[in-house]
Amino acid sequence: MLDARQLEALAAVVEHGGFGTAAQALSITLAAVSLRIKALEESLGQRLLVRGKQVRATPAGQALLAHIKQVRMMEADLLGGLQGTSSHSGARKAVRWQSLSVAINADSVDSWFLPGVAAMLLRHHVLLDIMIDDQDHTHDALKSGDVMGCVTTLAEPMRGCVAEPLGLMRYRCVATPEVLKRCRTSAGAVSVHKLLTQPAVIFNRKDALQDTFLVQHFGLQQPHYPRHFAPAVGAFETAIELGLGWGMVPEQHLAQRPTLQELLPGATVDVALYWQHWAREAPSAQRLTQAVKAAAALHLRQAY
Repeated sequence: MLDARQLEALAAVVEHGGFGTAAQALSITLAAVSLRIKALEESLGQRLLVRGKQVRATPAGQALLAHIKQVRMMEADLLGGLQGTSSHSGARKAVRWQSLSVAINADSVDSWFLPGVAAMLLRHHVLLDIMIDDQDHTHDALKSGDVMGCVTTLAEPMRGCVAEPLGLMRYRCVATPEVLKRCRTSAGAVSVHKLLTQPAVIFNRKDALQDTFLVQHFGLQQPHYPRHFAPAVGAFETAIELGLGWGMVPEQHLAQRPTLQELLPGATVDVALYWQHWAREAPSAQRLTQAVKAAAALHLRQAY
C-alpha cells in the first residue's frame, strides 16, 4: 500500500517546484520531505524525481502524480456527497468547490469550450485551472499528470486514457483587402512569390497552421516568410485586422471581424480535435467530459 504522506510530499515537490518550497507548504522540515521521497522511491524501486535547478517528475513519477490527482478528485466528490446527505433540513449548506485542471488550445477556449461548460461549472461548483497550449502539444500536460483532460489533435489514446472525437475546427486564411492586394497579380490571381514577401501573423512558435495551409494549397514545404508572433487570440486577430499581415483564423471568429477577407475563398485547413482524459474519472470529471462532448457537438463541424 502506498504511504499517503509520501505521496503528499511527492505532489508538493512537483507542484511547488522544489523541496524547500514543498517543506514550507507542508509545514515540515526539508529533511522530512527528502526522507519521504527517498522512502517512496526505495519502496517502488525506481526514481520518481529528476533533481536539478528545476525538479521534475520521471515517467514513473508522472504516473504517480496522475494517481494522486485522481484520488484527490474522488475524495472531494465523496466529501461533497457526504456533506449533502448529512446537512439538516433547512440548514444552509457550505459550498464545496472542486478544481479540475485541463489543457486547451487558445482558439477553443473562448469560441466553444467555456460557453459549452459554463452551466455545468456553476451548477456543480467546479473550478477550472486552464493551461493554454497549441492543440498539437496539449497532450504533454496530460501525459505528465498536470491535467485530467485535454483538447488535442492526438487521436491515439495515451496509456490510461480515453480519446473521444470532438469534431473539426475549420480555419481560413484571411487578411485585410490592402494586404490581399499586395499578394495578387494585376490580373487578380494569388502570387505565391508575392504572398511570401508579406508577413504572416502567427499565434506562437508552436503554431504550424500557416505552414499547413501553404503545403495543402500551394505545395510549399518549409517556406520562408516574415512572421509576427502574437500569443493571445484577441491580439493575434487584431494584428491581422490592422493590416500587419495574413493569418489563419477559426471560421467561428470571422463574424466578429467583417473587414477580413479570404486569400483563397473556400481553401481551408480542418483540424480534428479529440478530448483525451483519464479512463478512470471521478464524478466531477465525468460531468466535465459530458459537457465538453455536448459543447463540441454543438459548435464544431462533425466528421461524417
